[in-house]
Amino acid sequence: MNLTRTLMAFTLLAVSTAVWAHGDKAHTKSTAPPKLEQKDWGIGGNPAAVMRTVTIRMTDNMRFTPDVIQVKQGETVRLVVVNSGKVMHEFVLGTKQELDEHAELMKKFPNMEHDEPYMAHVEPGKQGDIVWHFNRTGEFDFACLLPGHYQAGMVGKIKVLAR
Repeated sequence: MNLTRTLMAFTLLAVSTAVWAHGDKAHTKSTAPPKLEQKDWGIGGNPAAVMRTVTIRMTDNMRFTPDVIQVKQGETVRLVVVNSGKVMHEFVLGTKQELDEHAELMKKFPNMEHDEPYMAHVEPGKQGDIVWHFNRTGEFDFACLLPGHYQAGMVGKIKVLAR
């Protein structure tokens, strides 16, 4: 009985520590170099290799402008994400499935910290940058995954065309 209680207490402590470590911090970018992990939609890009810049505006009507972006396979693009609204917004690249899963997590942990090179969490009146190398063809998605924003239709598409 004591062993069971001890194991349950340890499990609860481990789970609550993990939740607080991820869920109680503000959305900030680390000063550490970005993790360059190949994703279905590309890989973090080298700022020195940027071929062009695309500015995307986020507004409180839960829309991105533009909401469709076209790039060519092999392009490294700087995405400048401008929050023209009065509330926090974010820009997250991914597949529809990845964004759906992340949106569900955001409902449970709305203050979770983001530190991935394909995400920008942007305060009102500010801007964020993402440098991304689009090395895979296909249609990929981007969205604001803050609770309620994704569900309100704050989404867009990136079409990566073969060279």
